[in-house]
Amino acid sequence: SSGINAEWPLRPGDLSAENICGKYPGKAGLTMLLHLVMKVGKLLQPTVVYIGNAEKTFVKKVAKNDVTDPKRLKKELPKIIKKMTPEDRIVFVGTSLTPWDADVKSLCQCYQKIVLIPRPDYASRYLLFKELITRHGGRLAPTLDLSSLAKISDGYTPGHVLTAVKHVLTERRIQQLQRKPLTAAEFVTPLARIDPIYKEEEEQFKKWYSKTPLGKKRARLKAEEEEGDGGGKGKSAKGGKKKGKGKKKGKK
Repeated sequence: SSGINAEWPLRPGDLSAENICGKYPGKAGLTMLLHLVMKVGKLLQPTVVYIGNAEKTFVKKVAKNDVTDPKRLKKELPKIIKKMTPEDRIVFVGTSLTPWDADVKSLCQCYQKIVLIPRPDYASRYLLFKELITRHGGRLAPTLDLSSLAKISDGYTPGHVLTAVKHVLTERRIQQLQRKPLTAAEFVTPLARIDPIYKEEEEQFKKWYSKTPLGKKRARLKAEEEEGDGGGKGKSAKGGKKKGKGKKKGKK
């Protein structure tokens, strides 16, 4: 989300329920908010409008302790997206950790594409640590075993890795790098405080994704491809038999 928000110079580019809670109250206020977002978005296009916890907009049941009025954009958001034209270079990007809490049909009608981002593999985690550490003021040294970090961080998302890097690389720690190089052990503690994405949770994401239009299309294409490969083999074998019979006739 931080990377997405960096593309937008003004705070109204974040339409997350937590961010707009208590701002521009009432129906008239909401209309004004969306008008400003679209107006500024068109002036500064190409523009990214971010919506964190996107499932909350179409959540099936609002939690009793949720005071953010999460369904505030339920009717208005699909309307403004539907009115957009190709000339409006504005992209609405929503992220979610629990998409199954939302009504699948409403969510899919609002967002044109739904992308399931898998857990990063070993090579991706290695590059993530390498890139994020240097980007946030750290230095790569022989004492920093990136390979071990990439191995023990299996199950963690890029966001988790970023959190761990930011926790370690404080201003004070950066000033100490000259005499005290970074070690892999420093990143273990902040990672241990975060719950990784377990296999069961990953399967839950995959199961939910299979219910979306893109998920269904992908499954259908895969099934057709497998069926086509099987059918091709059958035809080839059948054709071979016919050819053999023809040769025998010729000999007679």
